[in-house]
Amino acid sequence: MQSLIITLLNGLSFGLLLFMLSAGLTLIFSMLGVLNFAHASFYMLGAYVGFSVAAHAGFWAALVFAPLVVGLIGAALERWLLRRLRGHGHLPELLLTFGAAYLLGELVKLGWGLGPLSMRIPAVLDGLLFSLYGAVFTRYRAFMMVVSLAMLAVLAALLRVSKTGLIVRAALTHPQAVEALGHDVPRVFTGVFAVGTALAALAGVIGAPLFVIEPAMAESLGSIVFVVVVIGGLGSLGGALAASLLVGCVQTLAVSSDIALGDLVSFVGAPLPPEWDALTLAQLAPLLPYLLLVAVLVLRPHGLFGRRDDHE
Repeated sequence: MQSLIITLLNGLSFGLLLFMLSAGLTLIFSMLGVLNFAHASFYMLGAYVGFSVAAHAGFWAALVFAPLVVGLIGAALERWLLRRLRGHGHLPELLLTFGAAYLLGELVKLGWGLGPLSMRIPAVLDGLLFSLYGAVFTRYRAFMMVVSLAMLAVLAALLRVSKTGLIVRAALTHPQAVEALGHDVPRVFTGVFAVGTALAALAGVIGAPLFVIEPAMAESLGSIVFVVVVIGGLGSLGGALAASLLVGCVQTLAVSSDIALGDLVSFVGAPLPPEWDALTLAQLAPLLPYLLLVAVLVLRPHGLFGRRDDHE
């Protein structure tokens, strides 16, 4: 029971990291209608920029400056490239972000090389927070959860309560009226895109001490992020949170399990090929998010919290 609690906490921490990454993608899609295919590349870029800043100024400086730098790059992408495609449909925007993803990947390889890098956990966050019968939960994972929840609270406050959130939401549906009131709608959209990419970079800095920093990290986590936003419902911040926690917990529980697939399906009497009987849930863990995606799309095509009229 104690190890199950620790496993669930680890799953929640991983799920909240996924939410930190998927929140930026959800924000950009819900406000701009752009499905940013390069979002995971901004996550990767945030990890690399954070590594360089941390090497000279420490982890806390990286936590501030890496999202700022990557957010400015995202703003430049929206201002000088994506803005020119607005009004020509979503396909050109998708293709542009697809190309930007490859471009960022190649720039990272040129700037930092192909080898893996690692970022050290700051001393104040290093070590165990508590342990239960040999199962441990670290301070850094608790810190990651706190940052994710704080980011959720700030986003909710900005979008639902503040004047800025009101302007952004009004610019999405009534841009001419917002412009008539004296607000620069294109600048608002640029700011939203910058914030979305900065959130991806923040996730990259937070996740860097736990994972290997390498050029392939965008591909390895990027597909999971798209699974999360589709399961939650495109454009739904609450759906992204629920789907992130679901995927994080399911995958973490599967990785820590030694249950064989043959034993699992024996309860329903389904036959399996002999070579599949010995497979464990831990071996199938990478497939589980995609199985969840298929199940959700079959049962609820618009996602857990998506609406039928969203961007159709």
